[in-house]
Amino acid sequence: MKRRENVELPIIIQGGMGIGVSSVQMAREVANMGQLGVVSGTAIDSVFARRLQDGDLDGDIRWALAKFPDQECVAEILNRYYVVGGRDSDSSYLDLPKLSLSPTPFATKMLVAACFVEVTLAKRETEGLIGINFLEKIQLATPASIYGAILANVDYILMGAGIPADIPQLIRDLLVGNHIEFKIKVEGADKAHILHFEPNSIKGVDFPTLYRPKFLAIISSHILANYLARDENTRPDGFVIEGPTAGGHNAPPRSKNSLGEDGQVTFTEKDLADIEKVKAVGLPFWLAGGYGTPEKVREAIEMGAVGVQVGSLFALSQESGITNDLREKVLQGLMIGTLEIRTEPKTSATGFPFKVVEINGTATDPDVYEARTRKCDLGYLRSPFLRPDGGIGYRCSGEPITTFEFKGGGVGEAEKVKCLCNALMANIGLGQVRWGTYHEPALLTLGSDLSGAVELSAMHSGCWTSANVVEFLTSALKISADAKTVIR
Repeated sequence: MKRRENVELPIIIQGGMGIGVSSVQMAREVANMGQLGVVSGTAIDSVFARRLQDGDLDGDIRWALAKFPDQECVAEILNRYYVVGGRDSDSSYLDLPKLSLSPTPFATKMLVAACFVEVTLAKRETEGLIGINFLEKIQLATPASIYGAILANVDYILMGAGIPADIPQLIRDLLVGNHIEFKIKVEGADKAHILHFEPNSIKGVDFPTLYRPKFLAIISSHILANYLARDENTRPDGFVIEGPTAGGHNAPPRSKNSLGEDGQVTFTEKDLADIEKVKAVGLPFWLAGGYGTPEKVREAIEMGAVGVQVGSLFALSQESGITNDLREKVLQGLMIGTLEIRTEPKTSATGFPFKVVEINGTATDPDVYEARTRKCDLGYLRSPFLRPDGGIGYRCSGEPITTFEFKGGGVGEAEKVKCLCNALMANIGLGQVRWGTYHEPALLTLGSDLSGAVELSAMHSGCWTSANVVEFLTSALKISADAKTVIR
Protein backbone atom coordinates (compact mmCIF):
# COMPACT_ATOMS: atom_id res chain seq x y z
CA MET A 1 0.00 0.00 0.00
CA LYS A 2 1.33 3.40 -0.98
CA ARG A 3 0.43 6.74 0.56
CA ARG A 4 -0.03 9.86 -1.50
CA GLU A 5 2.56 12.42 -0.52
CA ASN A 6 2.15 16.20 -0.64
CA VAL A 7 -1.34 16.08 -2.12
CA GLU A 8 -2.84 19.57 -2.17
CA LEU A 9 -6.29 19.98 -0.64
CA PRO A 10 -8.69 21.38 -3.25
CA ILE A 11 -10.65 24.57 -2.65
CA ILE A 12 -13.55 23.38 -4.81
CA ILE A 13 -15.04 19.90 -4.62
CA GLN A 14 -17.39 19.27 -7.53
CA GLY A 15 -20.39 17.34 -6.21
CA GLY A 16 -20.81 13.65 -7.03
CA MET A 17 -24.41 13.98 -8.09
CA GLY A 18 -27.23 11.55 -8.71
CA ILE A 19 -26.72 8.70 -11.16
CA GLY A 20 -24.27 9.70 -13.89
CA VAL A 21 -24.89 13.46 -13.60
CA SER A 22 -21.28 13.93 -12.50
CA SER A 23 -19.89 12.69 -15.78
CA VAL A 24 -16.31 11.72 -16.50
CA GLN A 25 -16.04 14.77 -18.78
CA MET A 26 -17.13 17.08 -15.96
CA ALA A 27 -14.79 15.53 -13.40
CA ARG A 28 -11.87 15.72 -15.81
CA GLU A 29 -12.50 19.39 -16.61
CA VAL A 30 -12.66 20.29 -12.92
CA ALA A 31 -9.47 18.31 -12.21
CA ASN A 32 -7.72 20.13 -15.05
CA MET A 33 -8.68 23.39 -13.34
CA GLY A 34 -6.74 22.32 -10.24
CA GLN A 35 -9.77 21.29 -8.16
CA LEU A 36 -11.36 17.95 -7.19
CA GLY A 37 -13.44 16.41 -9.96
CA VAL A 38 -15.87 13.74 -8.76
CA VAL A 39 -17.80 11.01 -10.56
CA SER A 40 -20.89 9.39 -9.11
CA GLY A 41 -20.68 5.76 -8.02
CA THR A 42 -24.43 5.37 -7.47
CA ALA A 43 -25.92 2.54 -9.59
CA ILE A 44 -22.76 2.70 -11.66
CA ASP A 45 -22.97 -0.97 -12.67
CA SER A 46 -26.34 -0.37 -14.34
CA VAL A 47 -25.03 2.77 -16.06
CA PHE A 48 -22.05 0.71 -17.26
CA ALA A 49 -24.22 -2.15 -18.56
CA ARG A 50 -26.66 0.16 -20.36
CA ARG A 51 -23.90 2.12 -22.06
CA LEU A 52 -22.46 -1.14 -23.33
CA GLN A 53 -25.90 -2.12 -24.64
CA ASP A 54 -26.05 1.25 -26.41
CA GLY A 55 -22.95 0.17 -28.31
CA ASP A 56 -20.12 2.09 -26.60
CA LEU A 57 -19.98 3.99 -29.87
CA ASP A 58 -16.89 6.07 -28.97
CA GLY A 59 -15.07 2.99 -27.65
CA ASP A 60 -14.24 4.63 -24.32
CA ILE A 61 -15.60 1.84 -22.12
CA ARG A 62 -13.70 -0.85 -23.99
CA TRP A 63 -10.56 1.33 -23.87
CA ALA A 64 -10.82 1.47 -20.07
CA LEU A 65 -11.71 -2.22 -19.77
CA ALA A 66 -8.50 -3.09 -21.62
CA LYS A 67 -6.66 -1.73 -18.57
CA PHE A 68 -8.64 -3.80 -16.05
CA PRO A 69 -6.40 -6.41 -14.39
CA ASP A 70 -8.79 -9.36 -14.90
CA GLN A 71 -9.34 -9.83 -18.62
CA GLU A 72 -11.35 -13.04 -18.13
CA CYS A 73 -13.86 -10.92 -16.26
CA VAL A 74 -13.82 -8.35 -19.07
CA ALA A 75 -14.56 -11.02 -21.67
CA GLU A 76 -17.58 -12.21 -19.68
CA ILE A 77 -18.91 -8.66 -19.24
CA LEU A 78 -18.63 -7.90 -22.97
CA ASN A 79 -20.21 -11.21 -23.89
CA ARG A 80 -23.26 -10.48 -21.71
CA TYR A 81 -23.84 -6.78 -22.27
CA TYR A 82 -21.97 -5.35 -25.24
CA VAL A 83 -24.19 -4.85 -28.30
CA VAL A 84 -22.28 -4.00 -31.47
CA GLY A 85 -23.81 -0.85 -32.95
CA GLY A 86 -26.20 -0.52 -30.01
CA ARG A 87 -29.62 -1.97 -29.19
CA ASP A 88 -32.77 -0.93 -31.06
CA SER A 89 -34.18 2.27 -29.53
CA ASP A 90 -37.49 0.56 -28.73
CA SER A 91 -35.82 -2.40 -27.01
CA SER A 92 -35.66 -2.71 -23.23
CA TYR A 93 -32.31 -2.75 -21.47
CA LEU A 94 -31.17 -6.01 -19.96
CA ASP A 95 -30.94 -5.36 -16.23
CA LEU A 96 -28.41 -6.68 -13.76
CA PRO A 97 -29.19 -8.94 -10.80
CA LYS A 98 -30.31 -6.86 -7.82
CA LEU A 99 -27.91 -6.22 -4.96
CA SER A 100 -28.17 -8.75 -2.15
CA LEU A 101 -26.34 -10.22 0.84
CA SER A 102 -25.50 -13.24 -1.33
CA PRO A 103 -24.51 -11.77 -4.70
CA THR A 104 -23.32 -13.91 -7.59
CA PRO A 105 -19.58 -13.64 -8.34
CA PHE A 106 -20.41 -11.99 -11.66
CA ALA A 107 -22.65 -9.32 -10.09
CA THR A 108 -19.83 -8.43 -7.71
CA LYS A 109 -17.29 -8.23 -10.52
CA MET A 110 -19.64 -5.93 -12.47
CA LEU A 111 -19.52 -3.43 -9.60
CA VAL A 112 -15.72 -3.60 -9.43
CA ALA A 113 -15.30 -3.20 -13.18
CA ALA A 114 -17.88 -0.40 -13.49
CA CYS A 115 -16.21 1.77 -10.86
CA PHE A 116 -12.79 1.00 -12.32
CA VAL A 117 -13.96 2.14 -15.76
CA GLU A 118 -15.61 5.34 -14.52
CA VAL A 119 -12.55 6.47 -12.55
CA THR A 120 -10.13 5.39 -15.28
CA LEU A 121 -12.01 7.45 -17.87
CA ALA A 122 -12.15 10.47 -15.58
CA LYS A 123 -8.40 10.30 -14.96
CA ARG A 124 -7.60 10.09 -18.67
CA GLU A 125 -5.97 13.28 -19.99
CA THR A 126 -5.60 14.88 -16.57
CA GLU A 127 -3.01 14.88 -13.84
CA GLY A 128 -5.48 16.48 -11.45
CA LEU A 129 -7.46 14.98 -8.58
CA ILE A 130 -10.37 12.61 -9.22
CA GLY A 131 -12.80 11.36 -6.59
CA ILE A 132 -15.86 9.15 -6.54
CA ASN A 133 -19.03 9.62 -4.50
CA PHE A 134 -21.12 6.86 -2.91
CA LEU A 135 -24.29 6.69 -0.81
CA GLU A 136 -23.89 4.97 2.57
CA LYS A 137 -27.51 3.85 2.23
CA ILE A 138 -26.55 1.52 -0.64
CA GLN A 139 -24.41 -0.67 1.61
CA LEU A 140 -24.67 -3.83 -0.47
CA ALA A 141 -22.62 -2.22 -3.25
CA THR A 142 -19.98 -0.61 -1.04
CA PRO A 143 -17.03 -3.03 -0.76
CA ALA A 144 -16.90 -4.01 -4.44
CA SER A 145 -17.49 -0.43 -5.63
CA ILE A 146 -14.75 1.10 -3.48
CA TYR A 147 -12.38 -1.67 -4.53
CA GLY A 148 -12.96 -0.91 -8.21
CA ALA A 149 -12.21 2.77 -7.62
CA ILE A 150 -9.03 1.91 -5.72
CA LEU A 151 -7.85 -0.31 -8.59
CA ALA A 152 -8.22 2.74 -10.86
CA ASN A 153 -6.02 4.82 -8.53
CA VAL A 154 -8.81 7.11 -7.35
CA ASP A 155 -7.59 10.09 -5.29
CA TYR A 156 -10.63 10.68 -3.05
CA ILE A 157 -13.63 8.65 -1.90
CA LEU A 158 -16.63 10.60 -0.61
CA MET A 159 -19.71 9.15 1.06
CA GLY A 160 -22.91 10.62 2.46
CA ALA A 161 -26.56 9.75 3.18
CA GLY A 162 -25.76 7.87 6.38
CA ILE A 163 -23.03 7.29 8.94
CA PRO A 164 -19.95 5.95 7.11
CA ALA A 165 -18.17 4.69 10.22
CA ASP A 166 -16.89 1.46 8.66
CA ILE A 167 -15.33 2.96 5.53
CA PRO A 168 -11.81 3.94 6.76
CA GLN A 169 -11.09 0.39 7.94
CA LEU A 170 -12.70 -1.09 4.83
CA ILE A 171 -10.31 0.92 2.65
CA ARG A 172 -7.31 -0.27 4.66
CA ASP A 173 -8.39 -3.91 4.35
CA LEU A 174 -9.05 -3.67 0.61
CA LEU A 175 -5.60 -2.20 -0.03
CA VAL A 176 -3.87 -5.31 1.31
CA GLY A 177 -6.34 -7.83 -0.11
CA ASN A 178 -7.92 -8.92 3.17
CA HIS A 179 -11.15 -10.89 2.99
CA ILE A 180 -13.94 -8.41 3.74
CA GLU A 181 -16.75 -9.03 6.21
CA PHE A 182 -18.84 -5.88 5.85
CA LYS A 183 -21.65 -5.22 8.31
CA ILE A 184 -25.08 -4.69 6.75
CA LYS A 185 -28.05 -3.23 8.60
CA VAL A 186 -31.03 -5.60 8.45
CA GLU A 187 -34.39 -4.23 9.62
CA GLY A 188 -35.84 -6.24 12.49
CA ALA A 189 -32.58 -8.04 13.29
CA ASP A 190 -30.89 -7.62 16.66
CA LYS A 191 -27.45 -7.69 15.06
CA ALA A 192 -25.83 -6.76 11.77
CA HIS A 193 -25.54 -9.34 9.01
CA ILE A 194 -22.36 -9.84 7.00
CA LEU A 195 -21.69 -9.22 3.32
CA HIS A 196 -18.58 -11.13 2.23
CA PHE A 197 -16.24 -9.77 -0.42
CA GLU A 198 -13.00 -11.32 -1.64
CA PRO A 199 -10.58 -8.85 -3.30
CA ASN A 200 -8.61 -11.76 -4.73
CA SER A 201 -11.63 -12.69 -6.84
CA ILE A 202 -10.25 -10.11 -9.28
CA LYS A 203 -7.21 -11.69 -10.86
CA GLY A 204 -3.95 -9.92 -11.62
CA VAL A 205 -3.99 -7.26 -8.88
CA ASP A 206 -0.58 -6.14 -7.60
CA PHE A 207 -1.52 -5.02 -4.09
CA PRO A 208 1.80 -3.34 -3.12
CA THR A 209 1.32 -0.85 -5.97
CA LEU A 210 -2.10 0.37 -4.79
CA TYR A 211 -2.46 3.87 -3.36
CA ARG A 212 -4.65 4.75 -0.40
CA PRO A 213 -7.25 7.33 -1.40
CA LYS A 214 -8.30 10.04 1.01
CA PHE A 215 -11.75 9.51 2.49
CA LEU A 216 -14.18 12.38 3.12
CA ALA A 217 -17.37 11.79 5.10
CA ILE A 218 -20.33 13.90 3.96
CA ILE A 219 -22.30 14.75 7.09
CA SER A 220 -24.57 17.47 8.45
CA SER A 221 -23.76 17.50 12.17
CA HIS A 222 -20.81 18.58 14.33
CA ILE A 223 -21.83 15.80 16.71
CA LEU A 224 -21.27 13.20 14.00
CA ALA A 225 -17.95 14.79 13.06
CA ASN A 226 -16.75 14.39 16.63
CA TYR A 227 -18.05 10.80 16.81
CA LEU A 228 -16.29 9.69 13.62
CA ALA A 229 -13.00 11.44 14.45
CA ARG A 230 -12.51 10.07 17.93
CA ASP A 231 -11.45 6.56 16.86
CA GLU A 232 -8.80 5.58 14.29
CA ASN A 233 -11.06 2.87 12.84
CA THR A 234 -13.78 5.40 11.96
CA ARG A 235 -11.74 8.56 11.43
CA PRO A 236 -11.94 9.99 7.88
CA ASP A 237 -9.37 12.29 6.30
CA GLY A 238 -11.86 15.14 6.42
CA PHE A 239 -15.51 16.15 6.24
CA VAL A 240 -17.94 17.77 3.87
CA ILE A 241 -20.44 19.57 6.09
CA GLU A 242 -23.67 19.74 4.14
CA GLY A 243 -26.49 22.14 4.98
CA PRO A 244 -30.22 21.65 4.27
CA THR A 245 -30.25 23.75 1.07
CA ALA A 246 -28.12 21.13 -0.71
CA GLY A 247 -29.69 19.14 -3.53
CA GLY A 248 -30.55 15.46 -3.44
CA HIS A 249 -30.98 13.84 -0.05
CA ASN A 250 -31.00 16.00 3.08
CA ALA A 251 -30.52 14.84 6.66
CA PRO A 252 -33.87 14.44 8.46
CA PRO A 253 -34.83 17.61 10.36
CA ARG A 254 -34.44 17.60 14.13
CA SER A 255 -37.71 19.43 14.76
CA LYS A 256 -40.78 17.25 15.35
CA ASN A 257 -43.03 19.71 13.52
CA SER A 258 -41.02 19.80 10.31
CA LEU A 259 -43.77 19.90 7.68
CA GLY A 260 -44.86 23.29 6.40
CA GLU A 261 -48.36 24.20 5.26
CA ASP A 262 -47.30 23.55 1.65
CA GLY A 263 -46.28 19.97 2.51
CA GLN A 264 -42.56 20.63 2.27
CA VAL A 265 -39.96 19.72 4.86
CA THR A 266 -38.79 22.76 6.80
CA PHE A 267 -35.49 23.22 8.58
CA THR A 268 -34.43 25.36 11.52
CA GLU A 269 -31.24 26.53 13.19
CA LYS A 270 -31.16 23.15 14.96
CA ASP A 271 -30.35 21.54 11.63
CA LEU A 272 -27.19 23.56 11.05
CA ALA A 273 -23.79 22.27 12.15
CA ASP A 274 -21.82 24.39 14.62
CA ILE A 275 -18.80 25.22 12.47
CA GLU A 276 -16.66 26.19 15.47
CA LYS A 277 -17.20 22.72 16.91
CA VAL A 278 -16.42 21.13 13.55
CA LYS A 279 -13.20 23.15 13.42
CA ALA A 280 -12.31 21.98 16.94
CA VAL A 281 -12.30 18.35 15.71
CA GLY A 282 -9.06 19.19 13.92
CA LEU A 283 -9.67 17.61 10.52
CA PRO A 284 -9.95 19.45 7.18
CA PHE A 285 -13.50 20.27 6.17
CA TRP A 286 -15.46 21.77 3.30
CA LEU A 287 -18.88 23.43 3.46
CA ALA A 288 -21.75 22.50 1.15
CA GLY A 289 -25.31 23.62 0.54
CA GLY A 290 -25.69 27.31 -0.21
CA TYR A 291 -22.00 27.96 -0.98
CA GLY A 292 -22.33 28.47 -4.72
CA THR A 293 -21.09 32.05 -5.08
CA PRO A 294 -17.60 33.59 -4.91
CA GLU A 295 -18.56 35.46 -1.74
CA LYS A 296 -19.73 32.29 -0.02
CA VAL A 297 -16.49 30.51 -0.95
CA ARG A 298 -14.51 33.33 0.64
CA GLU A 299 -16.81 33.22 3.68
CA ALA A 300 -16.30 29.45 4.08
CA ILE A 301 -12.52 29.83 4.04
CA GLU A 302 -12.67 32.66 6.56
CA MET A 303 -14.71 30.36 8.83
CA GLY A 304 -11.87 27.82 8.78
CA ALA A 305 -12.97 25.54 5.95
CA VAL A 306 -10.53 24.43 3.26
CA GLY A 307 -13.16 25.30 0.69
CA VAL A 308 -16.60 24.25 -0.50
CA GLN A 309 -18.44 21.46 -2.26
CA VAL A 310 -20.81 22.64 -5.00
CA GLY A 311 -23.24 20.54 -7.01
CA SER A 312 -26.05 22.42 -8.76
CA LEU A 313 -23.82 24.80 -10.74
CA PHE A 314 -21.98 21.82 -12.19
CA ALA A 315 -25.19 19.83 -12.74
CA LEU A 316 -26.34 22.57 -15.14
CA SER A 317 -23.01 22.82 -16.98
CA GLN A 318 -22.41 21.60 -20.53
CA GLU A 319 -20.43 18.57 -19.31
CA SER A 320 -23.23 17.38 -17.05
CA GLY A 321 -24.76 13.97 -17.72
CA ILE A 322 -28.28 15.44 -17.64
CA THR A 323 -30.02 15.27 -21.01
CA ASN A 324 -30.00 18.46 -23.06
CA ASP A 325 -33.80 18.65 -22.99
CA LEU A 326 -33.95 18.60 -19.18
CA ARG A 327 -31.10 21.06 -18.79
CA GLU A 328 -32.65 23.50 -21.26
CA LYS A 329 -35.98 23.42 -19.40
CA VAL A 330 -34.23 24.16 -16.10
CA LEU A 331 -32.08 26.95 -17.55
CA GLN A 332 -35.11 28.54 -19.19
CA GLY A 333 -37.00 28.47 -15.88
CA LEU A 334 -33.94 29.91 -14.17
CA MET A 335 -33.69 32.80 -16.61
CA ILE A 336 -37.37 33.79 -16.42
CA GLY A 337 -37.65 33.18 -12.68
CA THR A 338 -40.24 30.37 -12.73
CA LEU A 339 -38.04 27.51 -11.49
CA GLU A 340 -39.48 25.85 -8.38
CA ILE A 341 -37.59 23.43 -6.13
CA ARG A 342 -39.40 21.56 -3.38
CA THR A 343 -38.07 19.59 -0.40
CA GLU A 344 -40.32 16.55 -0.39
CA PRO A 345 -40.71 14.34 2.70
CA LYS A 346 -41.63 11.08 0.94
CA THR A 347 -40.20 11.13 -2.58
CA SER A 348 -37.19 8.95 -1.70
CA ALA A 349 -37.38 5.35 -0.52
CA THR A 350 -34.53 6.13 1.88
CA GLY A 351 -36.93 8.03 4.12
CA PHE A 352 -34.67 11.10 3.90
CA PRO A 353 -36.07 14.41 2.59
CA PHE A 354 -35.30 14.83 -1.09
CA LYS A 355 -35.25 17.97 -3.25
CA VAL A 356 -37.08 17.87 -6.58
CA VAL A 357 -37.32 20.32 -9.47
CA GLU A 358 -40.91 20.92 -10.62
CA ILE A 359 -40.84 20.18 -14.38
CA ASN A 360 -43.86 19.24 -16.50
CA GLY A 361 -43.55 15.80 -18.01
CA THR A 362 -41.32 14.45 -15.25
CA ALA A 363 -42.30 12.40 -12.19
CA THR A 364 -43.08 15.62 -10.30
CA ASP A 365 -46.08 16.04 -12.63
CA PRO A 366 -49.04 14.41 -10.78
CA ASP A 367 -50.49 13.00 -14.03
CA VAL A 368 -47.16 11.43 -14.98
CA TYR A 369 -46.70 10.00 -11.47
CA GLU A 370 -50.17 8.48 -11.39
CA ALA A 371 -49.85 7.01 -14.89
CA ARG A 372 -46.63 5.15 -14.07
CA THR A 373 -46.92 1.48 -13.09
CA ARG A 374 -44.94 1.07 -9.88
CA LYS A 375 -42.06 -1.33 -10.42
CA CYS A 376 -38.81 -2.00 -8.54
CA ASP A 377 -36.53 -3.67 -11.06
CA LEU A 378 -33.24 -1.92 -10.26
CA GLY A 379 -33.54 -2.14 -6.51
CA TYR A 380 -30.61 -0.04 -5.28
CA LEU A 381 -32.68 1.46 -2.46
CA ARG A 382 -34.14 -1.83 -1.27
CA SER A 383 -33.69 -2.51 2.44
CA PRO A 384 -32.89 -5.98 3.78
CA PHE A 385 -35.31 -7.10 6.49
CA LEU A 386 -35.66 -10.13 8.75
CA ARG A 387 -38.58 -12.31 7.70
CA PRO A 388 -40.68 -14.14 10.32
CA ASP A 389 -39.04 -17.42 9.27
CA GLY A 390 -35.58 -16.01 10.00
CA GLY A 391 -34.62 -15.52 6.37
CA ILE A 392 -33.66 -12.25 4.69
CA GLY A 393 -36.12 -10.40 2.49
CA TYR A 394 -35.81 -7.13 0.57
CA ARG A 395 -38.38 -4.36 0.24
CA CYS A 396 -38.54 -0.86 -1.18
CA SER A 397 -41.24 1.74 -0.61
CA GLY A 398 -40.96 2.58 -4.31
CA GLU A 399 -42.29 -0.85 -5.31
CA PRO A 400 -46.03 -1.67 -5.67
CA ILE A 401 -47.74 -0.65 -2.44
CA THR A 402 -49.46 -4.00 -1.87
CA THR A 403 -46.15 -5.82 -2.35
CA PHE A 404 -44.36 -3.52 0.07
CA GLU A 405 -47.03 -3.92 2.74
CA PHE A 406 -47.19 -7.70 2.20
CA LYS A 407 -43.47 -7.79 3.02
CA GLY A 408 -44.14 -6.04 6.34
CA GLY A 409 -43.64 -2.44 5.24
CA GLY A 410 -45.63 0.15 7.16
CA VAL A 411 -49.17 0.84 5.98
CA GLY A 412 -49.20 4.17 4.15
CA GLU A 413 -45.41 4.39 4.19
CA ALA A 414 -45.09 3.82 0.43
CA GLU A 415 -47.67 6.36 -0.67
CA LYS A 416 -46.23 9.21 -2.77
CA VAL A 417 -42.79 7.52 -2.85
CA LYS A 418 -41.25 7.68 -6.31
CA CYS A 419 -38.80 5.31 -7.98
CA LEU A 420 -35.54 7.24 -7.81
CA CYS A 421 -33.53 4.45 -9.43
CA ASN A 422 -35.48 4.46 -12.69
CA ALA A 423 -36.08 8.22 -12.66
CA LEU A 424 -32.44 9.15 -12.16
CA MET A 425 -31.41 6.80 -14.96
CA ALA A 426 -33.89 8.64 -17.20
CA ASN A 427 -32.25 11.97 -16.23
CA ILE A 428 -29.13 10.93 -18.13
CA GLY A 429 -30.83 9.36 -21.13
CA LEU A 430 -30.59 5.77 -19.91
CA GLY A 431 -34.20 5.33 -18.76
CA GLN A 432 -35.80 1.94 -19.24
CA VAL A 433 -38.04 1.36 -22.25
CA ARG A 434 -41.13 -0.75 -21.58
CA TRP A 435 -43.43 -2.34 -24.15
CA GLY A 436 -41.45 -0.59 -26.90
CA THR A 437 -43.20 2.75 -26.40
CA TYR A 438 -43.22 3.72 -22.70
CA HIS A 439 -40.15 5.46 -21.33
CA GLU A 440 -39.52 5.85 -17.60
CA PRO A 441 -40.03 9.50 -16.56
CA ALA A 442 -37.17 11.61 -15.22
CA LEU A 443 -36.97 13.32 -11.81
CA LEU A 444 -34.39 16.05 -11.40
CA THR A 445 -32.89 17.36 -8.17
CA LEU A 446 -31.03 20.60 -7.47
CA GLY A 447 -30.13 22.64 -4.42
CA SER A 448 -32.65 25.26 -3.34
CA ASP A 449 -30.14 28.12 -3.32
CA LEU A 450 -29.57 28.97 -6.97
CA SER A 451 -28.19 32.49 -6.55
CA GLY A 452 -24.89 31.39 -8.08
CA ALA A 453 -26.68 29.79 -11.03
CA VAL A 454 -28.57 33.04 -11.67
CA GLU A 455 -25.27 34.95 -11.76
CA LEU A 456 -23.65 32.40 -14.08
CA SER A 457 -26.66 32.46 -16.38
CA ALA A 458 -26.35 36.22 -16.73
CA MET A 459 -22.59 36.03 -17.32
CA HIS A 460 -22.73 33.25 -19.94
CA SER A 461 -26.11 33.79 -21.63
CA GLY A 462 -27.67 30.85 -19.83
CA CYS A 463 -25.05 28.28 -20.85
CA TRP A 464 -21.76 27.56 -19.11
CA THR A 465 -18.99 24.98 -18.76
CA SER A 466 -17.53 23.28 -15.70
CA ALA A 467 -14.40 25.40 -16.15
CA ASN A 468 -16.60 28.51 -16.03
CA VAL A 469 -17.98 27.31 -12.69
CA VAL A 470 -14.51 26.90 -11.18
CA GLU A 471 -13.41 30.30 -12.46
CA PHE A 472 -16.57 31.88 -11.05
CA LEU A 473 -16.32 30.27 -7.62
CA THR A 474 -12.65 31.17 -7.14
CA SER A 475 -12.93 34.69 -8.58
CA ALA A 476 -13.05 36.36 -5.14
CA LEU A 477 -9.88 34.58 -3.99
CA LYS A 478 -6.24 35.25 -4.62
CA ILE A 479 -4.92 31.97 -5.95
CA SER A 480 -1.29 30.92 -6.40
CA ALA A 481 0.03 29.98 -9.82
CA ASP A 482 -0.78 26.26 -9.40
CA ALA A 483 -4.49 27.22 -8.99
CA LYS A 484 -4.77 25.23 -5.77
CA THR A 485 -3.54 27.25 -2.83
CA VAL A 486 -5.33 30.26 -1.39
CA ILE A 487 -3.04 33.17 -0.54
CA ARG A 488 -4.44 34.37 2.76
